[in-house]
Amino acid sequence: MTTFSNLINSNQPVLVDFFAEWCGPCKQLAPVLKEISSQVNGKARIIKVDIDKNPTAAAKYNVQSVPTLIIFKNGEIKWRQSGALPKQQLLEIISRFY
Repeated sequence: MTTFSNLINSNQPVLVDFFAEWCGPCKQLAPVLKEISSQVNGKARIIKVDIDKNPTAAAKYNVQSVPTLIIFKNGEIKWRQSGALPKQQLLEIISRFY
């Protein structure tokens, strides 16, 4: 089993979507992230972390609103944004890190 720690310490960029089931913008972002995931296949990973089920991870990264998107590479935060972004803008941001 791959742990969260193993994923974010990878030299492959990992976009983490901190979300909540009750969050409207998070629901709108989900299909966008699915599309992006298929487009960056192999170059970056996208994972979702439910802040209600993983409060420790949310607290560790000081997630105070959802969605919060964080890109990790080699265990370091390379980029962070609270709020949803358009697909093209997210693709451009992710591509900076591979």
